[in-house]
Amino acid sequence: MSRVFTYLLLGLLVQQPLLAEGSAPDSTKNPIEISGSAALEFRYFPQQALSTEQSDSNFSFSLQPEFYRSWNDGKNSLLFTPFIRVDRNDSERTHADIRELVYENVSNNWELRAGIGKVFWGTTESQHLVDIINQTDLIENTDTEDKLGQPLINLALIRPTGTLDLFVLPGFRERTFAGNEGRLRNIPAVDTGNPIYESSAEEKHVDWALRWSQTLNNWDVGLSHFSGTSREPLFITNSDGSALIPVYNLIDQTGLDIQTYQGNWLLKLEAISRSGQGARFSALITGVEYTVVGVLNSPIDVGWIAEYLFDDRKENALTPFEDDYLIGARITLNDEQSSELLFGVIQDASSDSRLFTLEASRRIGQSWKVDLESRWFSNVQPSEIIFSLRRDDYIQLTLSKFF
Repeated sequence: MSRVFTYLLLGLLVQQPLLAEGSAPDSTKNPIEISGSAALEFRYFPQQALSTEQSDSNFSFSLQPEFYRSWNDGKNSLLFTPFIRVDRNDSERTHADIRELVYENVSNNWELRAGIGKVFWGTTESQHLVDIINQTDLIENTDTEDKLGQPLINLALIRPTGTLDLFVLPGFRERTFAGNEGRLRNIPAVDTGNPIYESSAEEKHVDWALRWSQTLNNWDVGLSHFSGTSREPLFITNSDGSALIPVYNLIDQTGLDIQTYQGNWLLKLEAISRSGQGARFSALITGVEYTVVGVLNSPIDVGWIAEYLFDDRKENALTPFEDDYLIGARITLNDEQSSELLFGVIQDASSDSRLFTLEASRRIGQSWKVDLESRWFSNVQPSEIIFSLRRDDYIQLTLSKFF
């Protein structure tokens, strides 16, 4: 996105809305709403790293403010969300990004968004196959939940038969990867300075996407298609084998996501078919979540989760989850501190390889929150794509201040 367009959007954020003829300015009307968070993060790795450049612990600091302004009775708005992280060890993880800088115009049967935005598609817990608009910010977390801001123009047509979202995506963001000093990285490390593009336009290639979504009784259904540069690169080694070079192909991907509530049961499905990275392939995740409300007459809710992950590329898949299943639980205490716990294990169906995950959070007072996260790799085989992470078990503690 051009700098001129970015400056225009920032100008909209700070200027006063146009006044009606004869009216006096009111500095209290349509103020800029400021919120956000700042966080200190500590990671500890109990196992010795594979590379001598890597440390067994790490500190970092992040700041993500949010500036929001609306006018014209809320029909027009502008949202600006910058992000910055400073990391003690990994220079690649020290980075800044505009997560969102998006103008929105809302009408009765259509909505228009333009700028740098975030779009989420998906229903399942373990992975989001259909979520393809934004690039993954992999240096933030390997769970692929964190995303870079994407330049976009999005027109949503809202009809009784469903909502049709049309996207023009003028510009590509490369995936971020940990540097030589960072942990949870490939060995050899990824050389982000020399990517290879299939398109001659490289990062200036204009992608497009569309998605139809509808709620039918208890069913939420989404059908999507994306055409453009893949957010998920292939890799080749450089001439001396000391680094991996990311290769960004042009792809077409059609996706389906379904979610339905049936009493205490929640059924989920994500499925894709993609061409452009070798032979066309298909992948899916399907599963259920059953919630026990008020365990033993307490305020505690427990949701039991089971999912199956499949990718027909088998050993050539870009994901370690080509034939795996997830078993886990979500515990919600429903207390004043909003305490939650999520844990699970992903088991490879054809080997003893496992990935254990734990996420817990608790609010402290009105504006503080503490998060605990841990991942443990077990019996990872040399043929698996995450073999480089076999010693990267970690415990992470994050203290956040919200404002």
